[in-house]
Amino acid sequence: MGEGPVVACHHCATLHERTPVEPGAMAKCTRCGYVLYRRSAVPISDWLALVTGALLIFAIANYFPVAILNMQGLTVKASFPGALWLTWVQGHEVLAIMTGLFGFWLPFTQLTVLLWALMSIRSARLPTDFRHGMRFLHMLEPWSNMIPVLMLGMLVAMVKFAGLATLVPGPGLWAFALLAFLLTGLSRVTAERLWRYAEDAGLVLASKPDITGDRPVASCTACGYVQNLPPGQDACACSRCNARIHARKPNVSARVWALVIAASILYIPANVLPVMHVRTAAGDGAHTILGGVMQLWYLGSWDLALIVFVASVVVPMTKILALVVLMLNRRWRGPRIQRQRTRLYELVEFIGQWSMLDVFVVVLMSAMANFPGVSQVIAGPGAASFGLVVILTMLAAMSYDPRRGWDRQTEMQHSRTIQLRRGSSRQAAPGTTQS
Repeated sequence: MGEGPVVACHHCATLHERTPVEPGAMAKCTRCGYVLYRRSAVPISDWLALVTGALLIFAIANYFPVAILNMQGLTVKASFPGALWLTWVQGHEVLAIMTGLFGFWLPFTQLTVLLWALMSIRSARLPTDFRHGMRFLHMLEPWSNMIPVLMLGMLVAMVKFAGLATLVPGPGLWAFALLAFLLTGLSRVTAERLWRYAEDAGLVLASKPDITGDRPVASCTACGYVQNLPPGQDACACSRCNARIHARKPNVSARVWALVIAASILYIPANVLPVMHVRTAAGDGAHTILGGVMQLWYLGSWDLALIVFVASVVVPMTKILALVVLMLNRRWRGPRIQRQRTRLYELVEFIGQWSMLDVFVVVLMSAMANFPGVSQVIAGPGAASFGLVVILTMLAAMSYDPRRGWDRQTEMQHSRTIQLRRGSSRQAAPGTTQS
């Protein structure tokens, strides 16, 4: 290995030298095919401009209404913060906190931390709490990318009310559409990429572990720093960000199974109990997840019905079944099968957030249908259960360690080497005969 910084694959733990690549190109692991790093064609100053613009658009999206509805002389200006407050007032505090975190506070916090980190790196002066900010950003990343899901939820809620009231899209809707586009691009600026920017600028330690001997090596999941573990230990503090480094995630089997079983149990009331109650002058009605899908289908929006069915039924079941398969079928069957298992795990990570679609739809519909004496939508117990299913399955995916599957190849090769050595020693022993 050359003189460049060392990076470790997050999915198979193979060590690579981080060599320069062309702008827009990426480097993949030679063992499992995981993307190790990318080189963006966008400089830090442009990322700063995008983050600043995203913060301004975020303020516009949450200040102005996403839709203006008129029914029987009554007017409702529905906004996302207003929907959160209405859900809280209706007595669904857990649901309001859950959607408020995913749709408002976590994206806002991510943007502010990104702005602070990029300004620090550009100034070539890292504050003393930079490592703490980057660790916090790393924890936010899986949970703060749900604005595109929220945007899709707005469209679904508006389609459901299109035939019942006069609906005009508000400025907040267009701002959310632009914000979803910007945050999708800014999701590339991860905490690990910011550490690489600082590493290339000579502001932080570069990964230079000793790989010539038999000393074990581990990588930090928070900043990507690769270092040697102390003798006789499988965990230590990261020398760069002070996070806890483990050779492999501890207690993986117990944690993943506990979270998967809990999600499977909650998935039953999430589908059986109503996710919302609709009150009109004609009477009251309760709707489950599948009932909402059928309503969209009868309204003629078969495309949105299909999207909601996939996000609310297919995705959660796929995540649970995929995690069960990954936990049960852990025998080494060759690099090709292990690569397929790695791709399956990447799929679980990618689709994790989209299950929140129905939860966002329920909260938004409560704001859009708030016509006193005419119509009202109140969240049901199934919505909170479904949101907890999403959280538990995402935690289960984050608790799983795909590196353990690749470790079995090394263990098998090591055991075969020992057997060959024993066979050779038997053949070379004096006084033995061969038949």
